[in-house]
Amino acid sequence: MAGQDRPPKVLSVGQLAERSGVAVTALHFYESKGLIYSTRNAGNQRRYSRDMLRRVAVIKIAQRLGLPLATIHRALQQLPTDRAPTAADWRQLSAQWREDLSQRIEKLTALRDQLDGCIGCGCLSLDSCPLRNQQGELIPRSKPGTKLIDPEEAPEQRWS
Repeated sequence: MAGQDRPPKVLSVGQLAERSGVAVTALHFYESKGLIYSTRNAGNQRRYSRDMLRRVAVIKIAQRLGLPLATIHRALQQLPTDRAPTAADWRQLSAQWREDLSQRIEKLTALRDQLDGCIGCGCLSLDSCPLRNQQGELIPRSKPGTKLIDPEEAPEQRWS
């Protein structure tokens, strides 16, 4: 029968897990964090609209980008809850994340490029170590060793 070939309008947590490739426990976690949502049937079992498949896909992509769940949550709150995210929705989300991702790539590339010069030293606390002390400035503390200057600290607290 043709009616039996139609995908269900709602999915159990197991069906959502199978179709999305995400573990049931992860889906429960996403729901507890407000990333996805379900309704309950008469037997108090979770039922997810098919739209959740797309939301789960967006979550997984965002996680692969290294975005924290709080950032993903804020982004998903901007999306309508009555339909699956569209290509236009994805363009909006990806535009928000693009700058952050570019900045992280630049920082990681700089760290990678500086790493070779630090491997032989081993101290990671010298005033010239670009990985430990990026600004090349130290401030004294009560115990031996060095303390990095917090960028928020007043300039008069710094010494070279």
